[in-house]
Amino acid sequence: MKSQRTLIHGLILGAFCLGFGSLLVMTNGYTKDDIALRALEDRQNSLAQVIPDSIHDNNLATDILTLKNEQGSEVTAYIATREGKVTGVAFETSSTGYAGAIKVMLGVDPEGKILGARVLAHKETPGLGDKIEVKKGDWILRFTGLSVGNPPVEKWKVKKDGGIFDQFAGATITPRAVVKAIREGLQFFDANKAKLMEFKSGKTAGAEAAGAAAKGAK
Repeated sequence: MKSQRTLIHGLILGAFCLGFGSLLVMTNGYTKDDIALRALEDRQNSLAQVIPDSIHDNNLATDILTLKNEQGSEVTAYIATREGKVTGVAFETSSTGYAGAIKVMLGVDPEGKILGARVLAHKETPGLGDKIEVKKGDWILRFTGLSVGNPPVEKWKVKKDGGIFDQFAGATITPRAVVKAIREGLQFFDANKAKLMEFKSGKTAGAEAAGAAAKGAK
């Protein structure tokens, strides 16, 4: 009798697990497209803040190039082109702040000057470290137009460390991390500039292939 009850309980538990698993699969199937769409929209919004629409005629979210940084980690570069010519590059760079990783989206022009920088994610203290967000202040906007040589690389620090960038009262670690992330991002761009500038968008490559085919048919 006891073994029969155990068998019944096992069958009930198995049926429950099967039903719950099926529900999860169905829910994932219904929502994964919406989640992917939201993620794409967020990515496009971030890119639009660091790469002006006026300098490109391609889709930044799809014209990408994957490279490796000095640590061997993969970095996805979003390439802006206009009439087939590279006009800007955007990519994520990061550093460790007071409460964890701070991720920054950085946009750079072909000369290595910053087109824009925006903090994508952080866990810094509200009211102190969150001043790195553009909606909380203009601190992050002050990087626009700068490059590794302007200021000199040794000045890419907060003022407390002998650099030129303001720190926040009671939260020096946070701006220090952002400055470091942006500086290293610019150095990554310089190290990979040749590869980035040779990029051809899917639209351009397709047009060139079609042109070559038409020329060969003549």
